[in-house]
Amino acid sequence: MDLKSLSVAEIAARIIAGERLQRGDDVEIFLTTPLDELQKGAGAIQKKFFGNHIDLCTIINGKSGRCGENCKYCAQAACHKTGVEVHDFLPAEEILNIALSYEKAGVNRFSIVTSGRALSGSDFDKAVEAYKLLRGRLKIEMCASHGILNAAQLRKLREVGVTGYHHNIETSKRFFAQVCTSHSYEDRINTIKLAQAAGLRVCSGGIIGMGESWQDRFDMAFALAELNIKSVPINILNAVKGTALENLKPLGAEEILRTVAIFRFILPDSNIRLAAGRKYLPDKGASAFLYGASASITGDMLTTTGTTIKGDFEILKNLGLSNA
Repeated sequence: MDLKSLSVAEIAARIIAGERLQRGDDVEIFLTTPLDELQKGAGAIQKKFFGNHIDLCTIINGKSGRCGENCKYCAQAACHKTGVEVHDFLPAEEILNIALSYEKAGVNRFSIVTSGRALSGSDFDKAVEAYKLLRGRLKIEMCASHGILNAAQLRKLREVGVTGYHHNIETSKRFFAQVCTSHSYEDRINTIKLAQAAGLRVCSGGIIGMGESWQDRFDMAFALAELNIKSVPINILNAVKGTALENLKPLGAEEILRTVAIFRFILPDSNIRLAAGRKYLPDKGASAFLYGASASITGDMLTTTGTTIKGDFEILKNLGLSNA
């Protein structure tokens, strides 16, 4: 799409009509357009593809700490001294009880998340048994986030009722080695493709505020579009004391909101999901729900979002939005 002769409103109209931005398009216009104008275009695109619906998911930390990877942002990496809670894989009944409480609260989907490069051995077996138990009791969708799994493991998750697999690419291909060297960007891309081949809907996004450039953010968004990802979490770095990125300053609200709006233009029919770092927005993300973000992670056990399930439902009600 030749963007030089178009306004943001005209770009939005073309996207609504079926055109798509491509890697190589000159998207610098999104950095110079006033935020309110950019958000208006993003809001029109969101209205077209999602109406008034906001998808709400929640997670449980099924296995915490002692991760052998060296991701600079992660509080659970064993190379960092953060005082994070450490525990083995939780009992299936405990996971079930929490999942049922979230279902009753009205969320759309539930995920078990575990630390480490990959869930394996007896821990993977425990996860499979937990999903079997959940499948028999839950009406909402089940998702999983267990690291760099192989094809057989991913197929097994699908067999026991898991429908979605979460695996972030985190940032651009260029910048990835600046935040992690214990595995590669290609490892993550390969896992995503294996999950898709196993019949799982993949949720993949990344973190902003790690020192990356705007070009890195554009590249991440285009990579996700090329992978046909339909659920894209945007995390804002929470610079945890004890991690390698502890001294980075948090992004300002305007930069966060501009990023959300840009992702809506590049990924028009994907759920752009507010994740960690919503606390850095003055209204806990309320304005983003009208101008680009069609989904969010929520949950009373989460400390990185700064929200609760009850609070999120109040926000949606006040905005005239719903997760129904």
